[in-house]
Amino acid sequence: MASLTTKPIFTPPFITTTSSSSSSSSQPSTRYSRLPFRHSTTSTPISLKRSRSYSSTPSHPSLSIKNATKTIESAETSSVLSVAGGKDTSSQETKPTILVSEKLGEAGLELLRNFGDVDCSYDLSQEDLCKKIASCDALIVRSGTKVTRQVFEAAKGKLKVVGRAGVGIDNVDLQAATEFGCLVVNAPTANTVAAAEHGIALLASMARNVAQADASMKAGQWQRNKYVGVSLVGKTLAVMGFGKVGSEVARRAKGLGMQVIAHDPYAPADRARAIGVELVPFDQAISTADFISLHMPLTPATEKVFNDDTFEKVKKGARIINVARGGVIDEDALVRALDSGKVAQAALDVFTEEPPPKDSKLVQHERVTVTPHLGASTKEAQEGVAIEIAEAVVGALKGELAATAVNAPMVSAEVLSELAPYAVLAEKLGRLAVQLVAGGSGIKSAKVVYKSARDPDDLDTRLLRAMVTKGIIEPISDSFINLVNADFTAKKKGLRISEERVVVDASPGLPIFSIQVQLSNVDSKFGSAVSGGDISIEGGVKHGIPHLTRVGSFSVDVSLGGNLVLCRQVDQPGMIGQVGNILGEQNVNVSFMSVGRTARRRNAIMAIGVDEEPNLESLKKIGEVPSIEEFVFLKL
Repeated sequence: MASLTTKPIFTPPFITTTSSSSSSSSQPSTRYSRLPFRHSTTSTPISLKRSRSYSSTPSHPSLSIKNATKTIESAETSSVLSVAGGKDTSSQETKPTILVSEKLGEAGLELLRNFGDVDCSYDLSQEDLCKKIASCDALIVRSGTKVTRQVFEAAKGKLKVVGRAGVGIDNVDLQAATEFGCLVVNAPTANTVAAAEHGIALLASMARNVAQADASMKAGQWQRNKYVGVSLVGKTLAVMGFGKVGSEVARRAKGLGMQVIAHDPYAPADRARAIGVELVPFDQAISTADFISLHMPLTPATEKVFNDDTFEKVKKGARIINVARGGVIDEDALVRALDSGKVAQAALDVFTEEPPPKDSKLVQHERVTVTPHLGASTKEAQEGVAIEIAEAVVGALKGELAATAVNAPMVSAEVLSELAPYAVLAEKLGRLAVQLVAGGSGIKSAKVVYKSARDPDDLDTRLLRAMVTKGIIEPISDSFINLVNADFTAKKKGLRISEERVVVDASPGLPIFSIQVQLSNVDSKFGSAVSGGDISIEGGVKHGIPHLTRVGSFSVDVSLGGNLVLCRQVDQPGMIGQVGNILGEQNVNVSFMSVGRTARRRNAIMAIGVDEEPNLESLKKIGEVPSIEEFVFLKL
């Protein structure tokens, strides 16, 4: 084997590059250029414990390459900072103007004043905000200011960064921010302890009926027998979402003598064990817990995850605490569960609509304790958030990479234009691969193989790697993945990513012949997707549309324009018709179909693209077809 020296496609400080060449009978001119993309981290691999509630659509809107292209055009014409590491030099002679539209802690304001001219203008109307923004380089908001498309349009390209002093960014139009070349950053860590403490406060006050007893006494009553509470010692608390806040709640609950279990698709098992917490499946958590504390993000997968069906599964007399997001609970269903006695009490700091209606049955319910979104409302937390967001905004104005950036990457317009359809393919492959992992498997590493006729110098894969990472992590996480934070987020979650470049004898006019995603050392819920011990799927782009071309060792050809049903079957006549009839009976439209087989009348894989999501009855019928040996439904 002859040695081949190539230059790395992209080499951040923590990436090493090796090269080699090879050939095969099927592709005699194939050369290999490996790029082991490994983080120097000892983090525990991602633990993927999926329940039906989590295996859903992406947690955030997918990156629009068209919009990202506009970002670059805006950056080139208005000196917007480059998040790839370039610095904005337009304000070297004059200080940048930073508009703070809602109250911010003094420590944060001091940091901002040391760097730029700070304009603290509170309670601005949309009209006034649009007038002011045209002269501002940065805007810092909390949850009250709506940063709409009109605001970005009024900025006319001058606005470089929007900082959200807190975690949620529902009040910022991310799509518009991306189009106008504006980076959006948040402050996700500073209020962790405050939120955890408030969760414990609600837990204890609910258990002892503190709020109800207080109201009763102030009404002139003395009702000791009515407000008999329950003890916390020895009770089981289920922490639903074992991130920063959830793990802090668990620590404090252990100190109260509670038995703590947790459910989280990504939580490392060793971190949970270190706290004395057992990670369990979703249904086990809710069916065995006396208290259920919610700390999961609000995503399409978790929206109203606590509904009538969920409440039917909870232990009778369970008590619910929510200091996360109101939308994870179906509030009408919770009222019904409270009325029936299935749920004994609830303590809520967040609501689907804030503030909730004055006549809300949930708020007025006698067995519900409520607070007006006070999770982060401590003096210490507010100062911490102020410092964290000020540092993020100043760093962004200096042109530094922001680990808390939440919107699209900025790379050259030429690269975006050429790689646009391949970026969509990369995300879809990552999204499919993670759904093939069986619950409980830890994702230790992912490998991305690019087959291309291009010279290594002519292919920048940063965007593609970021999109694969986005596809793997986003469906069951509240993380926003892009070129800015993909490597950071992967490292933080203990996910090692390597890239391999295979030079093939194909058309040089196409930047990518195919992309392959491999997940190593994991169990698969669809055994046919395993090749060489790894979950392996591959795809390409045809006429601008991403296609799945290989599952495991089976060749297929199906458009990735909708959801997907994969079936392994005995190759025989009539199989397509049987499955098609089942889907047709439920008005599920088949958009694309392909069959790949190892040999005639042997095993085959049928890949079916569907526009709608089949119901459970339809999926059950597919599984009962005698010649189908296994199948899986994948959501895109």
